[in-house]
Amino acid sequence: MSPMQKLEIEPLAAEAFAPFGKVLDTGSAEIRMINGGTTERFHALAMADTETEGGRTILSLFRGQPRNFPYAIDMMERHPLGSQAFFPLTPRPWIAVVAPDANGRPGQPRAFAVPADIGIQYARNVWHHPLIAVGEPSDFLVMDREGDGSNLEEISYDQAYVITEPN
Repeated sequence: MSPMQKLEIEPLAAEAFAPFGKVLDTGSAEIRMINGGTTERFHALAMADTETEGGRTILSLFRGQPRNFPYAIDMMERHPLGSQAFFPLTPRPWIAVVAPDANGRPGQPRAFAVPADIGIQYARNVWHHPLIAVGEPSDFLVMDREGDGSNLEEISYDQAYVITEPN
């Protein structure tokens, strides 16, 4: 493998992340008062895209172990049959790394600093790195697909990218 290239961490912005999926931010969500006005519903933060080839939507809890920095991004994965949404339950910032498709392989990656109270949804078939927790173990509510079919593709980069210590 060749020497690593430095990968800068960008602040997360909905417009910058749009080619890869959706930012799940309660601050920009439609709020509906329910239960006799005692509960705020942040309506339709994400919409699952999981029914391809008979799949179904599931909710899981992921507990991500913190990564050590500098951290090498040497592979990416994608889910061709379903979207995947991550919403943090632990109040800690985290990192999302995505890449455009380059002829069936992950292209130049982009790293986003995700605030502690923001989630993201990767669109179906979007290249992304597995969960990157920062600082301490972090829990995430994850909505994704369960069902028949091959819904995981992993590809290694010829040259790794390195993320230095996040701010």
